[in-house]
Amino acid sequence: MKLHYIHKLIAQGEHQQLDFKFEIADSRKIARTFSAFANTDGGKLLIGVKDDGTIAGIRTEEEEFMAETAVNLYCKPLIEFNNKEWIVEGKKVLEITIKPGNDKPYYAQDINGKWLAYIRIGDRNMLAGKVIVRAWKRKKQPEGTYLNYGINEKLILQYLEKNELITLSKFSRMACISSWSAEKILINLLALEILEAVFDENQISFRLSEKFRENEQ
Repeated sequence: MKLHYIHKLIAQGEHQQLDFKFEIADSRKIARTFSAFANTDGGKLLIGVKDDGTIAGIRTEEEEFMAETAVNLYCKPLIEFNNKEWIVEGKKVLEITIKPGNDKPYYAQDINGKWLAYIRIGDRNMLAGKVIVRAWKRKKQPEGTYLNYGINEKLILQYLEKNELITLSKFSRMACISSWSAEKILINLLALEILEAVFDENQISFRLSEKFRENEQ
């Protein structure tokens, strides 16, 4: 028996680009997932599917309305997405597809009215962190970013030529500079795509970007 497209997705389990939701009960909460997908690699939301992959189906047409409310009221800038309804096992599943955004950072508003940017790490939505957000903003500035190739910039690049990763705190200690000064350097290197961020569940690290490595060869 040929598997349905939705069954194939469910078989993958939740991951960086796939999330299951039994229902959309809170537009603000789902806005976090929109923000995380748009700020990372994009992804799909399957509404009407439980965390264990069981197809429960959506109960009303309100799910699509709640998704639109999340984007229109609780996300900024506007996040584009596509909806498609599927009938699987006699039940309706709503597939929402979010593309990676070109206007990062994308924010979601929390219950206190604060706008926060999220990223997707594995199957979790996590706060992006101020270094990443500021690098996204710097990259968008019309005047561009200029790099002062000083002793500390040289230090981190030489370190990363021999070591895969470095954290903000390690760079700060190694260079004997404040976290604030280390942040400024990292933000510039990220905005210029010399470095890229590496996310895991415990911390954010930085490495030489593929683009920079290719240019150096």
